[in-house]
Amino acid sequence: MSQKSQPRRSALMAELTVESRRYMVAYALFNQAVADHLRLHPTDLQCLNLLGLETAPVTTGRIAELTGLTTGSATRLVDRLERGGYVTRERDTVDRRRVLVATVPERMAEIGAVWEWLNGAWAAMFEAYDDNEVALLITHMRRTVELSALQVEALREAGDATAAGDATAAGPSGTGPGRS
Repeated sequence: MSQKSQPRRSALMAELTVESRRYMVAYALFNQAVADHLRLHPTDLQCLNLLGLETAPVTTGRIAELTGLTTGSATRLVDRLERGGYVTRERDTVDRRRVLVATVPERMAEIGAVWEWLNGAWAAMFEAYDDNEVALLITHMRRTVELSALQVEALREAGDATAAGDATAAGPSGTGPGRS
């Protein structure tokens, strides 16, 4: 990178840090508003969102993988969703020892109707981008998903180490996504 572009790059990275923090907060607040509208916990809503992307019923262990939750937390999440009528548990017909979690189509249709109602505004926003910009957004989103999974794992490992008494394992304080 040339010396001339370094100040511009520094300014852009500083702006990116600020805007990424705003973006994450806006997404968290949006997710909370959608969850509130549906009378769901935000984590439960996102789990249902992920389950809707799966091609078949999954185990609670798979739900833990998808959400980044511990298996105990995933079990409690499935318990809540089952009580709410969003999922059912059923024995795997191939391996009777396994229990699979399946979404309830009617309840998923209720959530889908809310997403459909909201999607018009999102589609209109994306129309402002050309194909190359949309491709860049897709690449960014995929990389974000991958990096987020790694960061969740790192945070969990740091938390486990801290709980075990290794305070240095948690990393430097005050750093993290969108922080510098």
